[in-house]
Amino acid sequence: MEVDDDVPSPTPQPFTGDYYGTDYTDDDFGWEEEPGSGSETDARSEDSEDGGDDELIEDNWEPPCPSPSPSASTIDPNTDSDNDRHDASAAASAETRKAAESRFEVRPVIQHFTRGRAGEIIRQDTDNYELYRQKLAGSAAQTNRVNIWAPFASEIDWKVARWAKLRGPSSTALTELLNIDGVGEKLGLSFRTSRELNKIIDDEIPGRPRFHREEVVVAGEAFDVYFRDVLECIKSLYGDPEFAPILAFKPERHYSDEDQTVRLFHEMNTGKWWWKTQSILEKEKPGATIVPVIISSDKTQLTLFRNKTAYPVYLTIGNLPKEIRRKPSHRGQILLGYLPTSRLEHITNKASRRRTLANLFHACMGRILAPLESAGVDGVAMASGDGAIRRAHPIFAAFVGDYPEQLLVTGIKNGECPKCCAPHDHLQDQFDPTECALRDLDKILDVLDMADTLGYSAYAQACSDVGIKPIFHPFWENLPYTNIFQSITPDILHQIYQGIITHLISWVTAAVGAAEIDARCRRLPPNHHIRLFMKGITSLSRVTGQEHRQMASFLLALVIDVPLPRNVSSGKLVRAVRAMLDFVYLAQYPMHTTETLVLLQQALDRFHADKDVFVDLGIRTALNLPKLHSLGHYLLSIEFFGTPDNFNTEYSERLHIDLAKDAYRATNHKDEYPQMTMWLERKEKILRHEKFIHWRLAGHPRSAEWRPPDSVHRLHLKMARRPSARGVPLEVIREQYGATYIRDALARYLVGFGNPDLTNQEIEDRAFTELFPLDKLSVYHRIKFWNEDALGRGDSAPDTFDAVHVQPARMNNRDQRVPERFDTVLVNEGTGQHSGVKGYRIAQVRLVFTLPQQTIRFLFPSPTSAKPPTHLAYVEWFTPFRARPEPNHLLYRVSRSLDSEGSRIASIIPVSSIRRSAHLFPKFGPVVPREWTSYTVLDKCPTFFVNCFPDRHTYVTVY
Repeated sequence: MEVDDDVPSPTPQPFTGDYYGTDYTDDDFGWEEEPGSGSETDARSEDSEDGGDDELIEDNWEPPCPSPSPSASTIDPNTDSDNDRHDASAAASAETRKAAESRFEVRPVIQHFTRGRAGEIIRQDTDNYELYRQKLAGSAAQTNRVNIWAPFASEIDWKVARWAKLRGPSSTALTELLNIDGVGEKLGLSFRTSRELNKIIDDEIPGRPRFHREEVVVAGEAFDVYFRDVLECIKSLYGDPEFAPILAFKPERHYSDEDQTVRLFHEMNTGKWWWKTQSILEKEKPGATIVPVIISSDKTQLTLFRNKTAYPVYLTIGNLPKEIRRKPSHRGQILLGYLPTSRLEHITNKASRRRTLANLFHACMGRILAPLESAGVDGVAMASGDGAIRRAHPIFAAFVGDYPEQLLVTGIKNGECPKCCAPHDHLQDQFDPTECALRDLDKILDVLDMADTLGYSAYAQACSDVGIKPIFHPFWENLPYTNIFQSITPDILHQIYQGIITHLISWVTAAVGAAEIDARCRRLPPNHHIRLFMKGITSLSRVTGQEHRQMASFLLALVIDVPLPRNVSSGKLVRAVRAMLDFVYLAQYPMHTTETLVLLQQALDRFHADKDVFVDLGIRTALNLPKLHSLGHYLLSIEFFGTPDNFNTEYSERLHIDLAKDAYRATNHKDEYPQMTMWLERKEKILRHEKFIHWRLAGHPRSAEWRPPDSVHRLHLKMARRPSARGVPLEVIREQYGATYIRDALARYLVGFGNPDLTNQEIEDRAFTELFPLDKLSVYHRIKFWNEDALGRGDSAPDTFDAVHVQPARMNNRDQRVPERFDTVLVNEGTGQHSGVKGYRIAQVRLVFTLPQQTIRFLFPSPTSAKPPTHLAYVEWFTPFRARPEPNHLLYRVSRSLDSEGSRIASIIPVSSIRRSAHLFPKFGPVVPREWTSYTVLDKCPTFFVNCFPDRHTYVTVY
């Protein structure tokens, strides 16, 4: 059994985070950009590709092939002296990983929190949709029970109002439309102008809490803050009827075995923080229901010119599943307020300006979150959507933000860890939880208590002694059950993709050379999950987090076989890159166990073991990077709060579009905040009223749109109803599709299918002698898949969609030639399992087709005989997977399967045997051959490595 969570830990630990949309300057918080961190704005590079087929249309020019440096190492990375050790450990690690990930496939054993009366229902009240109906103006009238569109007169009345508020026409445009003679009369609308529509929405439809303005005075200057009542916002989310069936009211411990030795972490209520906090509350206030409050804040650019910014603060609650919180369409996050964005340029002293900005932030946040101080201790009666009232204790649990925001919130100096006391000069050291304990909150609070009694110099010195900046009354100072240093959560976007991956790309470029890096990027074969940067990646500017995510999927291919200067072994570079990529992909698992957390730590340890290669190459003098150090906090943060996808800043960056940028565009850009808040309130009312109407139309069901992930089911294979081309002659198929042996392969398949007892030789003999009435085929150019979640839990993530292109060269709508594309796939030979490559084989699909019905009737005339599958594929095989992957990069090597005469071995297989698309890294050698191109490399390159990084599904499948 696991050690009880209530026993105080000597070094309790959790975590840390930054994305495009941020527009800080040095003067804001007093730091400089980390070397190689790149810009983090939401503007895309002008060199970026659209990811479609046209990305294969290449430029004719590129720099000439560089001559190898005389000092470059010619050491083969596969003959590195560490290979024997690394190869053996890699084989053991693969078996360990397979065993660890098999835990996800079993139904968890759940231990519920049963101490005291946690989550107790005080009383049952009216369903919130019924309350909503009662709040509608005129609800007492019988007409409101008959007219489900009320307060709108009819369905068309409601739909026009919804279109007007959700689709973005300006108020003037709507009024002009309705003033066209006959439009209003024919539609029978109850409003004729935008002003009349707004009055209906404002006066007759209930909504979320309203914004109000207050002045906050800092350093003798008043600033306007627009915010909502935080408790009313929490009640709005907690009481939404759509969320009633899926709220978590008590903590749980999930285990993957009956003995309860391997614990699972995913949702926030499966973490140790909730269990420990609940135990404390049950002793002090029995019957409590914890509402974990998650706050995120981030500046965002509103305009491309004039440098107009907004500073939104978002709120959500940990009772909601993470699938709800991360999707704006579910409205699981709420805009809590807009903070002042003044840069205080009238304060000429930079140090003074930074202090004032920090105090302004904390003063505003302190005013907004002040109601949580008493509510967290005493609790407030709060009704969930089904009318059940509990005593809820809203407790500030987690803060989501990038690194500058983390420093601002915690009051820590730039270049240091916002969570622990690790000195800046030791941030590169391998993480040791016993030496990197969380900052001492009690000592810091003691110093903060003296802010009003000490002079500034004495107070500043006291703050410096405990490792923080001299902030006067930070907003978290009096929040109950809150440890701000523990509340800083992981941030996949800024710490990994806009942080470590950015650094890795710049370091690899410095080691290999920009020309060679770009040449390799231009020659990667296409794949649905791989974005091809046909102009290379080294000249891109203002690169987004999504683009860094795309680069990470092929980063390993850029370093395999490269010669390095100073006789440095390329094996260390390859191992370092592979280890960090393993950490990146493991960290993004939607569920973890105590065993996969060990794998996560081992990946980080492997990186630390080889990271000095960047120092040996002269690229860095040290790796004291806060974002690298922050990765060491991931394990304990996952144990405390659940997996990092609970807190990714990518979600708040997406909210900027709906709740800041679109709101600003709806204003006249003068005194914009009152207009923005009013626009948002009206939009939220329409969205909520839409849910209410759906509820009434559906006969008052008490359910939510969302379902737990393990109930998601999709067809694995989805083919188009009609072929892409009908009646294509076999001669054209051989010439344009490259299916050279289509007739022979099809003959062998049909003979074998109709006579399963024949030997291979008998099949060959009969296929050679029998005649088939077939000279044309109908072909398909796409295969589409919905892959089940990689960890066997069911998931609706975008990367579960997959596609395979099988298409000859063609002309696009701009009269440009688009080269042929025949993708490679992973084929199940009959014994393939959920994960691992055993029973699978790589093949290139040359043709996808269906047999004519007359051919099927001719070959299988008996009505009782089995008919061949509807969709078949002509594939060219690659060699089977070896027993173990190559050392260092841990990828499987494959090459074309050839017969004794050197011809490619091809077969016909059912399309249903294809598990998913597969991406291959060409074995480029020391210098990539310049005659290769992206669309010819599969034919010209003799050897490949199977890429396991296109997406999470591939990473779990291919190892």
